[in-house]
Order: sequence, then structure tokens, then C-alpha cells
Amino acid sequence: MMLEPPMNQLLEQVPSRYMLVNVVAQRARQIASAAEDAGIPLDEKPVTLAIHQVAEGQVELQQDE
Repeated sequence: MMLEPPMNQLLEQVPSRYMLVNVVAQRARQIASAAEDAGIPLDEKPVTLAIHQVAEGQVELQQDE
């Protein structure tokens, strides 16, 4: 089973695998919540949508100080 998009493409956007997991999970929760609030059914799973958004650079990382 191949990950699409490839892991190295995802890691160009996020500095570590651990942060990547957190970023994708947080974005997936946001997507699921927004879809539920709007009553919109999703064609793909929220995690899949979040992964693609990270790969395309659509998710902005917030660094904790």
C-alpha cells in the first residue's frame, strides 16, 4: 500500500513526522466539525482531506513559543 501523497512530500511542509501526525489530526477534526455543523456530507474521509491539504501547503503551522 502506497501512501499518496508520498511521505517526503508531506515532510517538505512539516519538519517532523510527529508534528505531521498532530497537524493532520487537528486539521481533520476541524474539517469533520465544520462539515457536521454545516450538514454537508464529505466525499472523502477528513484525514484524507487533511493530508492532501498539508501536501499542497494549504495548512499553516503555528509554532508554540
